[in-house]
Amino acid sequence: MKESKFFEEQIVAILRQAAAGEQTIGAVCREHGIAENTPLYKWRQKYGGMEVSEARRLRELEKENARLKRLLAERSY
Repeated sequence: MKESKFFEEQIVAILRQAAAGEQTIGAVCREHGIAENTPLYKWRQKYGGMEVSEARRLRELEKENARLKRLLAERSY
């Protein structure tokens, strides 16, 4: 899976800026150089309502889960 060019802090800040309603979603996306249709809505689904520390922990858990799945797949063959 492609790595995001944004860190968790940046994603959470962008989502907060979009939720604040001071600008339109399109303006927020243009300001940060992201496509309006997919990334913002996927981020909102994944990181919506999270703090930065929770988003970091989520990414760590996803990496650990992937590592464990690889180990299990190697062991079963």
